[in-house]
Amino acid sequence: MSPTRWISALALSCALAAGCVNTPGNERETYIVRPQDTLYSIAWRYGLDFHDLARWNNIGPDFRIAVGQALTLSPSRAAAATQPHSTAHTAVPAPPAVTAHGWGWPTDRTGEPRPVPGGGVLLPGILGQDVRAASAGRVVYTGSGIRGYGNLVIIKHGENLLSAYAHNRELLVREGQEVSLGQVIGHMGEGAPQKPVLYFEIRRNGKPIDPLRFLSGIK
Repeated sequence: MSPTRWISALALSCALAAGCVNTPGNERETYIVRPQDTLYSIAWRYGLDFHDLARWNNIGPDFRIAVGQALTLSPSRAAAATQPHSTAHTAVPAPPAVTAHGWGWPTDRTGEPRPVPGGGVLLPGILGQDVRAASAGRVVYTGSGIRGYGNLVIIKHGENLLSAYAHNRELLVREGQEVSLGQVIGHMGEGAPQKPVLYFEIRRNGKPIDPLRFLSGIK
């Protein structure tokens, strides 16, 4: 199969399976926490900022949730605050220009990165090759509970950035673990259609941003 047909088939498979690029869960406004869920993974699944999700559900700064807990996924359904507050959107300072400082490629480059519309990039490789943390941070999710991502690792960087590494054959880190730039966190597995590939994504405040902006200039 040609590279063009391969990426088209992969994009189609991801779309049909609600896969590589996760879409907001507009079809539901309440979620019941299941085993292995974290606040970060739920926010990722529904395209939300985990800060908003915590605020809507009166979750403390440790972001802890419990199995069976009902979470509202929409501010319109959030419990009324105990104190009046403005409904106006709080102004957030514009982020600094994105540079490659502090970031590295999450796996060896054996082919050209292939952007996925509306999401991250596909990095083709060899089955079993190392998958590495693209920047230092804390692991906030490991598992296969988010449909279409296979074995997935999510790492939190600072207050607003999350990075995701999908379609791993095996995972080498655990939730809560601090990782350094370049640390091996898993080994590459297969994505649709059964080709060795890493799907890599970065989100700021719950929204996907172009990861190649972080990696530009890095060999």
